[in-house]
Amino acid sequence: MAAPKKPAGSARVAASIPQLAWHQIRAAPVILVSGPEDFLAERASRQLRDALREQDPSLEVHDLRADAYAPGELITLASPSLFGEPRLIRVDAAATMNDAFLEEALEYIAAPADEVVVLIRHGGGVRGKKLLDAIRQGTGGGIEVVCAALTRDNDRADFAAAEFRHAGRPIAPGALRSLVSAFTDDLAELAGACQQLLADTDGEITEQTVEKYYGGRVEVNAFAVADAAIAGRHGEALGLLRHALATGADPVPMVAAFAMKLRTMAKVGGTRGSGGQVASQLGLAPWQVDRARRDLQGWTEEGLGRAILMAAETDAAVKGAGRDPVYAVESLVRVVADRGLEL
Repeated sequence: MAAPKKPAGSARVAASIPQLAWHQIRAAPVILVSGPEDFLAERASRQLRDALREQDPSLEVHDLRADAYAPGELITLASPSLFGEPRLIRVDAAATMNDAFLEEALEYIAAPADEVVVLIRHGGGVRGKKLLDAIRQGTGGGIEVVCAALTRDNDRADFAAAEFRHAGRPIAPGALRSLVSAFTDDLAELAGACQQLLADTDGEITEQTVEKYYGGRVEVNAFAVADAAIAGRHGEALGLLRHALATGADPVPMVAAFAMKLRTMAKVGGTRGSGGQVASQLGLAPWQVDRARRDLQGWTEEGLGRAILMAAETDAAVKGAGRDPVYAVESLVRVVADRGLEL
């Protein structure tokens, strides 16, 4: 596993507390989970919760949002309980924290409560810098868990290799390269692919195994095309589309991938609450909610509506209503890459 990287952002004080990778998370009075990779942050939080619950099944877990914080919440939850149960208080959305949370969090870390772990998730930016600097300088006796974005192939390969290593299963170097190449844009999807291979196969993961499960799956190529287009990268999306079609991909599942991504964005748009809360309401996984929120950046409600309409028209075209399925899909790519600004 690659060493943790410092998240990009404004100038920051030199940290005098331990800085750990996501999988090294451990209990401390205050834990700052920093960096933009939400999937790793969620993994770290879940790993900490499970470890604390294994130590003491009576663990109480409480969730707060720093952007919707009400005065007194943190102090109330951290106050000694009648039976003295250990507590884990998870604070989300610290990158947009309100003034009440900033003020009370600074007071709290000056004298943390016993038997309480406070985990603060900060995805990046300058909001709350005074609190971050105080934690990093050692106030509260905390640690920092750095969840940097895994943008390089080597970093993603290290992540995938660790998934198999932790499960005690070998994977051939060529198989690892093929798997990482198949899931280049979403860490959660890569993790899901690793878990599927672990669950459905025995022994060493070989290149043939990866080819069987993912090499011929149009969905992988389709979602890569859709992801690039939704992000506004028209040239990249068009190149991926033409490569996929040249290697035998069917336009129908291509359009289905676009439709699924756009519908998820429409469901998530305008919702409030943590990824877990919204996911339970909509029947999605938390990472799908977080991904849809990232995908929505730069989109308008009207543009999204036009793109969904275009996807429906393209679906009909590639199923026989149009004369040129390839042209229809290329037009969909253009409209989506333009974020629905033209039809």
